[in-house]
Amino acid sequence: MKKEENFETATINTWCPGCGNFGILAALKEALKELSRKHGKENIVMVGGIGCHAKILDYVNVNSFYGLHGRTLPVMTGIKLANPKLQVIGFAGDGDAYAEGIGHLIHAAKRNTDVTAIVHNNGVFALTTGQATPTAAFGFVDKSTPQGNLENPINPVKLMLAAGATFVARAYAGDIEFLKEIILKAVAHKGFSFIDVLQPCVSFNNTFALYNKKVYRMKGKLSFDEAMKKADETEKIPIGIFYEHHKDSYEEVAFEKRNLLKS
Repeated sequence: MKKEENFETATINTWCPGCGNFGILAALKEALKELSRKHGKENIVMVGGIGCHAKILDYVNVNSFYGLHGRTLPVMTGIKLANPKLQVIGFAGDGDAYAEGIGHLIHAAKRNTDVTAIVHNNGVFALTTGQATPTAAFGFVDKSTPQGNLENPINPVKLMLAAGATFVARAYAGDIEFLKEIILKAVAHKGFSFIDVLQPCVSFNNTFALYNKKVYRMKGKLSFDEAMKKADETEKIPIGIFYEHHKDSYEEVAFEKRNLLKS
């Protein structure tokens, strides 16, 4: 009997001990076991940006591509258009996705590009040792805001709902099994799938204790209006699928148009 792929690589892991990224890596590897059985390992490709999150490409033995900072989504879109049979899974940090890359993220959601975007959201630029990102909490003290962050954080879930993403979810790196389930559902969805993963940074923004106390799994399906309202909850933090609906993906529309032009 053929031994099941564990997706290990020989690369030494350089994340800080206890980093929330380990939870995302563990969930991803479990999800990839099922995805490779269904689609074939050769038909899975991962894309990363620049930041601590992107090291995940070094630690998973599948086809992968490093993009520029904030440019994960254009690379993902290009790969999917070049070969629609591929399952394209992209990773970005909150600074990567919600600062430099926010325009690309919004337009990928608007187009309904058939890819899965997973954002490692720790509220800090960790690779450059601690500066505020667009999701940093008000009052957060770091190297770029020594007297406290004066801005309120953006809400990624509401942003993606408003942008037209057809699959919008939030997960927590400390709940590996649930994250794995959400990744599998996101990849299975035909259209733009978005997962904002609450990922504590133990070195510069350790939110494990906060999330362990506040995070809870949602049950049932939500309407668009219910999802927008649920996304505003802060006393308790809901994780799960906020909203999912179906429409033609960008690739389906593009190839249908191409066929019409040929005829």
